[in-house]
Amino acid sequence: MKNNLSPQQTNSRHLSPSTQSHLLSLLKEHFGFTAFRPLQEEIIRDVLAKRDVVALLPTGGGKSLCFQLPALARSGLTIVVSPLIALMKDQVDGLRANGIAATYLNSSLTAQESQARLRGLHQGDYRLLYMAPERLMVPGYLSLVRNFQVNLLAIDEAHCISEWGHDFRPEYRRLVELRDQAPSLPIIALTATATERVQKDIVTLLRLQDPACYVASFNRPNLTYHVQPKDNPFGQVLAFLRKRHKDSGILYCQSRNTTESVADRLQQNGLKALPYHAGLSAEERTRHQELFLRDEIQVICATIAFGMGINKPNVRFVIHYDLPKNLESYYQETGRAGRDGLPSECVLLFSAGDTVKQQRFINEKTNFQEQQIANRQLQEMVHYAECGTCRRRTLLQYFGEQVESENCGGCDNCLSPRDTFDGTDAAQTVLSCVEEIRGTSGFSVGLNHVIAVLTGANTEKIRRWRHDHLTSYGKGEGHRRPEWAAISRELIRLGYLQQTVDPFTVLEVTDQGQHFLQDPKTLMLTKPMSTPERKALSVEDLGHDEMLFTRLRQLRKTLADEGDVPAYVIFSDVALRQMARDYPTNEQEFLQISGVGNRKLQEFGPKFLAVIAAHLENYAPLSIPKESNPPSTPSLRNQNPANNQRGVGCRQDLEVNEETAIKKKPLGDTVHQTLRYFRSGHSIEQIASERGLVTSTIYGHLEQAIQAGEPVDLTQLWTSEQELEMAEAFMKTGFGNLTGAKELLGNLYDYGQLRLFRAVHGKKWQ
Repeated sequence: MKNNLSPQQTNSRHLSPSTQSHLLSLLKEHFGFTAFRPLQEEIIRDVLAKRDVVALLPTGGGKSLCFQLPALARSGLTIVVSPLIALMKDQVDGLRANGIAATYLNSSLTAQESQARLRGLHQGDYRLLYMAPERLMVPGYLSLVRNFQVNLLAIDEAHCISEWGHDFRPEYRRLVELRDQAPSLPIIALTATATERVQKDIVTLLRLQDPACYVASFNRPNLTYHVQPKDNPFGQVLAFLRKRHKDSGILYCQSRNTTESVADRLQQNGLKALPYHAGLSAEERTRHQELFLRDEIQVICATIAFGMGINKPNVRFVIHYDLPKNLESYYQETGRAGRDGLPSECVLLFSAGDTVKQQRFINEKTNFQEQQIANRQLQEMVHYAECGTCRRRTLLQYFGEQVESENCGGCDNCLSPRDTFDGTDAAQTVLSCVEEIRGTSGFSVGLNHVIAVLTGANTEKIRRWRHDHLTSYGKGEGHRRPEWAAISRELIRLGYLQQTVDPFTVLEVTDQGQHFLQDPKTLMLTKPMSTPERKALSVEDLGHDEMLFTRLRQLRKTLADEGDVPAYVIFSDVALRQMARDYPTNEQEFLQISGVGNRKLQEFGPKFLAVIAAHLENYAPLSIPKESNPPSTPSLRNQNPANNQRGVGCRQDLEVNEETAIKKKPLGDTVHQTLRYFRSGHSIEQIASERGLVTSTIYGHLEQAIQAGEPVDLTQLWTSEQELEMAEAFMKTGFGNLTGAKELLGNLYDYGQLRLFRAVHGKKWQ
């Protein structure tokens, strides 16, 4: 959708057939795509028409292409303003791999390297130049705009120009000086995160001239949002990561000390993790970031300084160990997951204690207006964390986007809706307590004090203010403090209470709350959140040949190390999964893979085709439906949650339902994947490790295969003597009694082995 910022937001101009054909040719040649993503073609049209443009596209929505493709389509230089040095190198590496002449100038270069690149600029060797705003505004560099044929200024992360944005950077304000240097130079301002107020600041502060303003949906349908009660945070994180040992992700922490301690504890538990924060030296930060980008480590434990604009497409999860200060930050940080369009997870660990910490930071602000803004933003963040309705809907509505569906199928509340309860009495108790304190004492108090009064606490303030004599004192002893906190915050969210700064944050009953006290009606409240039981779509649910995918990833890693670039610069996970589904065997078929252009076909095609051919010599291709292809761009999620989850109970518990054999049915791809590994000599433990599953699931796959009539050689699991021992045990206990046989054998065999033995021999010996 377009925004209303520009009075001339519609434009009847279209690209000529020849121009469109040329752009599509460049798109395939250099980027490997055959079609534009939403709004890209319209934005590129206006850029080529030398019109100022504001583009708000979600992370992974293809912002960079909106200035990179025009840079290829015409002569001259495009200057890209980028806030982080790491991002410059990241994007330039990717452009060079695609055969595009690009460079950057920043403080990481030696004087000799900078001079060499300046000579290249004088000679017209580059199409794109990346620079930080503070360096571009240095007088010596500012002359670049005058001395070179600059045809476009692209300002990335443009929300940094606004004080209302979540990452204000004063140096962005100076970019308006470029208008004075080159009044006719067109500007494109790009960001993934901007409220309407920030959007207006971008237009005003950059003095954009009649800009075309494009605002795509903020929805990231491939992301699943979860909020978990913060009980044992490190244990929760460790359990999460152990189930995703093949995936990489970001863990955001509030403090530097937490990033250090969590990373250290993860290392002690055998996980590859490193910290990232401003207290590290520049060399350490660069090294840690490079290791993460190249998949040498699984987890980067970071403060919010990490990741703005990081182009690592295969970040499969983002975990917030602590509560972000506002929804803008949260959206920006979670947006670093799933840039490749594949299913990814966003997990927030939430506790009331984190709210208190953020409130302390806010109270330290000396500017009253800043306090008010920060308080409103924090309330919205807490509302998101505690709401019992669709989290995606809550997030999108915050950015002014209307959402029709009430069930997205991609958040914990939609996957496992929380129960409600009659909260009429509880609401009256809280509201009456707030009113009684104000009426008796003549002043309002904060949430923590209200809860202390309700639960009959014996604090110094309660005694000093004689609040232990209130009728409300101890009236809420039937609930624990966290329960009253959750109830109170829901009343704030529903509009019965409000928090104001006076000068500290205090609770007050609203007009709506007063009306409720005078004429109470049944009020249903949401029960506190619990860990969701149903699962959203994951990458492992997408159809592909897992063994081939693993081999392709190994080749990609080797080539990336040889080229000293991140692995995704070679090919994205999306491309590898498509190769492992479509089995291309010649150049023409290889060109049909998303992200493969002629440049990458020539450079990498023969090696990847050779791996695919070698795989097909030993294994027959799996029959995988085309519709299981992972999307190359985010698409809308099916709104039926039943279609977006894995089957409940798919993980077999070997100690339950011993009398029930698995019913014979057609084998799924996941069973065939396990069979392949097993037949190639992998142990049960190795298969489980490779596939990110538990050994009981692998045993279950083999049992299904045996019962379906598949030939399975189990001699690698036991000797003939052990086979005889199991036979004798079952003859005594009966084949339906796994536990009895296991105990009779002295617990020397696990349930998986016994189930497989029963699957092979049970019927003929019974």
